[in-house]
Amino acid sequence: MKAILIGNRERFEKFYPDTDFANSVEKVYMTMEQVQCGIPQNALDAEFLAADAIAQVPERLMNQLPALKIIHSEGVGYNGIDCAAAAKRGIYVCNNRGVNADAVAEQTILLMLGLLRSVVAGDTAVRAGQQIRRKESMMVNGITELGECRIGLIGFGDIAKAVAARLSSFGCELFYHASHRKDPETERRCGVSWLERDEMLRTCDIISIHVPVTPDTVNMVNETFLKMMRPTALLINTARGEIVDNQALKKALTEGWIAGAGLDTIAPEPVPADHPLLDAPGILFSPHIGGVTTGVFRKGHRSIWTAFEQVSKGARPVNIVNGL
Repeated sequence: MKAILIGNRERFEKFYPDTDFANSVEKVYMTMEQVQCGIPQNALDAEFLAADAIAQVPERLMNQLPALKIIHSEGVGYNGIDCAAAAKRGIYVCNNRGVNADAVAEQTILLMLGLLRSVVAGDTAVRAGQQIRRKESMMVNGITELGECRIGLIGFGDIAKAVAARLSSFGCELFYHASHRKDPETERRCGVSWLERDEMLRTCDIISIHVPVTPDTVNMVNETFLKMMRPTALLINTARGEIVDNQALKKALTEGWIAGAGLDTIAPEPVPADHPLLDAPGILFSPHIGGVTTGVFRKGHRSIWTAFEQVSKGARPVNIVNGL
């Protein structure tokens, strides 16, 4: 048995589960750049493939692998995998749904607090010997506590639920909007109330994005979306960069339609030096680390190898995303 592992070899080796099955599988490591040149001869009989969550796995690559049975994302994202082509071949496409929920929830709240407390400007002021001036300025301008905020969650999957669970301890008023409203018991348990999206944008202090990338969500955060938000509101995106129209967000921040944005994800990735958002005011960036904690990788890689073992025995893996 053979597996192709696309992405960072050091990471795959570090989090590799030491099980009898995993030890019995021959491993072929490839970088995302190498994949563009095709599968090497020694890997053409691979049955299993795992790929970095942002890797491209097109149909032409699958066509080189006649024995392929399963493609597994290393993370939650899988929009680089041609799911329809895999389904035609009867190849399972799976992801690590929910594995990063707690970690991304922490990053989401970090960005909210970082913006509300102006942590970057504060750090800069202290280092420049301007601590008192900065402190007095912030006292006059006002510091909003997270618990005072009305927070709207767009999307209500595993990550949004984890965010809601943590925000409840701050005393926030929590709302959500998703393609399907949850049952009353779920809303009660999570401490959230349903709002139509436009009402949420008009009334919430913080809007946090938690939807996947689909044709309907690409550039969902556009000029129309941003103009509905309050001028004092904050936008948080720990989902995917493709959901935000970069030029629209830059315009919104430059012209004061909203007060700030906290972004863990930006499109494209890697972020080029001339990206339009890099010189926009009011943004707190983090380098797409929300879902890449040690715990996430440990759990995620264990799930990958468990899925490979299930498929090797003719069983269905969990977290199938291409409808098989």
